[in-house]
Amino acid sequence: MAEKKKILLSGIQPSGKLHIGNYFGALRQFVELQNSGTHDIYISVVNYHALTSVNSRETLVENTTNTIIDHLALGIKPENIFLQSDIPEVAELAWIFNTLITVPYLSRAVAYKEKIEKGLEATVGLFEYPVLMAADILIMDADTVPVGQDQKQHVEIACDLAEKFNSRYGETFTLPEEYILKDVAVVPGIDGQKMSKSYKNTIPLFASDAEIEKLVMSIVTDSGVSREAKLGDSMASYPNPLNLYAIHRLFRNDDELGPLYDKNQDNYKGLKEILIQDMSAFIAPFREKREKIEAGETPLLLIKKGRARAQKRAQAKIKDIRRAVGIDF
Repeated sequence: MAEKKKILLSGIQPSGKLHIGNYFGALRQFVELQNSGTHDIYISVVNYHALTSVNSRETLVENTTNTIIDHLALGIKPENIFLQSDIPEVAELAWIFNTLITVPYLSRAVAYKEKIEKGLEATVGLFEYPVLMAADILIMDADTVPVGQDQKQHVEIACDLAEKFNSRYGETFTLPEEYILKDVAVVPGIDGQKMSKSYKNTIPLFASDAEIEKLVMSIVTDSGVSREAKLGDSMASYPNPLNLYAIHRLFRNDDELGPLYDKNQDNYKGLKEILIQDMSAFIAPFREKREKIEAGETPLLLIKKGRARAQKRAQAKIKDIRRAVGIDF
């Protein structure tokens, strides 16, 4: 008898252009897992989550459309992707979880504190972001949730909510596990911080050659920063400039880069020019495929199978949840 496939659920915000951090930190693994056949893949474009940072209808529609096209261009199958807003059961489950979780518990969420420190308005939606994320995960009975190291706590919150629900209403939810690929869980941006749209330090995944050249030339070459503080103990023996090297090793292996960087220790411009060539060669095929998809059928029609597949799973799960809590009249 064939072993049942594990369910992998990931959500990505349509809050701007995908960047190389999105690809190497998560999307590459999604494609590999999808093609390996070991998991049932569900990728949610979390447009409800995006409302915490995007307040323009036109921007949200454009970002959502682009996010779908981007994923398809990278090799995600149309039947594996859907819109969060097409699954109303997610919002219903989030409300049920709101009756279980406490304000002091949510106040300890690290990501919330960091966003407030960065100047985002302390809305209820931002505060309850982990609850909605837990609903995304648990409505699909996800076994595996790929996240960056900085979002590990969100999966822990989902597990805590699942356990609390199961304890009160009976065994209903699977406890998910986070999936983190250690070496590329956090991809550095051009300023040395984590690559993030909110930090405005990204390199777009479908950038033109001119954009690539401009952004690579602006990468901070911070040779004076402690290796341990910057990139962790595993990077301690690697050559300077660390930030440039950390980005470059996404496109070439350490065996090739080590001698190259040793030979060009004081030639940062030359190293950047080599990175520009490597990055341009890597991005070009993705960019060409994206242009073909964009010129074709409406993206929402392309993912209609993914929408139907996700809706079927969520609708079946919400019946069990309603029955458990006593609102299935």
